Amino acid sequence: MILDILAIFLSVALVDNYVFSQTLGICPFLGVSSKPSTALGMGLAVTFVMTMSNAVTRLVFDLLLKGRFEYLQTVVFILIIASLVQLIEMMLKKLLPSLYGALGIYLPLITTNCAVLGAATNALGDQRASANILFSSFYGFSAAIGFTIAILIFAGVRARIDEESVPEPFRGTPITLIGAGITALVFNGLLAGIKF
Repeated sequence: MILDILAIFLSVALVDNYVFSQTLGICPFLGVSSKPSTALGMGLAVTFVMTMSNAVTRLVFDLLLKGRFEYLQTVVFILIIASLVQLIEMMLKKLLPSLYGALGIYLPLITTNCAVLGAATNALGDQRASANILFSSFYGFSAAIGFTIAILIFAGVRARIDEESVPEPFRGTPITLIGAGITALVFNGLLAGIKF
């Protein structure tokens, strides 16, 4: 059991990182990574939503959809994710208004973040994660930690880029995309030999 949990974590968070390997969740990754503090806030919000959505979607799938209503999976999963995002949005607005303001439009976009939906659907197909609700939840948690690692690394890269004098044609979006691509290549290159 411990080895399965470790394998899920290393595989999902690092080797098959949703941002760097599967290019899922790029909108908030690029939009909120300008400051490490907002990147961490987004990472924590995504961690809560992904972990909870994997648990709830797995339960709903097993109890209601499996066998007869599987074609409704995507719609039901998006409704569950939207409800969880609404919950965290209300909590942040009440408890941490500065972080709520800093995350701006990207917080409600977690609802349509393909990484969150991808984690919920991929957990059903993963042999280890499909064992039970605990493994499915941990799969979502691992994917969210991978997202958080990616967004924090890139926030550091962007902070470094902001300190440099970038040629005029590359300023703004071009250097951000180049930096994201190089960061993904380096991250994947470091982990290229690891497979679980």
